[in-house]
Amino acid sequence: MTTLNERYDYGLNLELLSVDEGITGYRDDSLETVKKNQETYQLPLTIVSYKDLYGWTMDEIVKIIGLTNNCTFCGVFRRQALDRGAIQIRADKILTGHNADDIAETVYMNILRGDFFRLAKCVEIMTGRDGPLPRGKPFKYTYEKEIVMYAHFKKLDYFSTECIYSPNAYRGYVRELIKDLEATRPSTIIDIIHSAESLEIDTSAVKMPKLMACTRCQFMSSNDVCKACVLLEGLNTGKTRQAMGRKEVQSSQTDKKAT
Repeated sequence: MTTLNERYDYGLNLELLSVDEGITGYRDDSLETVKKNQETYQLPLTIVSYKDLYGWTMDEIVKIIGLTNNCTFCGVFRRQALDRGAIQIRADKILTGHNADDIAETVYMNILRGDFFRLAKCVEIMTGRDGPLPRGKPFKYTYEKEIVMYAHFKKLDYFSTECIYSPNAYRGYVRELIKDLEATRPSTIIDIIHSAESLEIDTSAVKMPKLMACTRCQFMSSNDVCKACVLLEGLNTGKTRQAMGRKEVQSSQTDKKAT
């Protein structure tokens, strides 16, 4: 983005924002690469950490919940951490590094989960257009291998190691499935993205979630209490299993009010 900004005079005021999840042997190494990029491109760098925002690191969370649902906690916390960091630096847009491989995997995961609401959003190149902090994905149609090859031949500082907790993640199985399909049909990844772009959801037949402010943290949510607050409450109260299912948490709160 720095190169494009200078070449075409976009007039963008770019800043680096990174999230430290607290994963020893993974994120600490990648942050060193981010710091090198800060020096190379002379851009301001802000790092927000799970420990500062939520009082937990992912290493601590995994010790409590194990390796089964760790990506759920991490994904929810990271999305909100980006919003918190963007507000801290007074950004008006967030650009993420999601590539075509990431988006195709997300499409497949939403199909397998029957999540039609996220299925419609996950292929949009810009989400939250009407909100205070839109998110863009400039690498939407760029393959992961193209990005790595470009960085390699341009001798750029980059970090390509996978998270140490990812082998047990649901996304990992979907990734393997797509790679198998790609072996027989090389255009599989782009085909999946274009297919999702062509889907239309009949909103008159289904109830679509409405965005609102979380009653606890005031960040955007599709429920009264956002998933980040629900998961954090589960960690702080030792009820992580209930936190994984929102209905169980809400019903328990209702029972307490009734008594």
